[in-house]
Amino acid sequence: SAGTIPLCLWEWEPQLRKGDNIILTAFGAGFSWGSVYLKWGYDGTKATEKEQ
Repeated sequence: SAGTIPLCLWEWEPQLRKGDNIILTAFGAGFSWGSVYLKWGYDGTKATEKEQ
């Protein structure tokens, strides 16, 4: 379902690099669905930096 997309991104975020291409697809109740092709624009450096 669509609720798993944020969990998947959270799990794979350490392996993703800026510029990576990603396809996300989700299915909902009935015949609803959605897909998106995107280019990852986050390099992860801010998440690893500690506040000073």
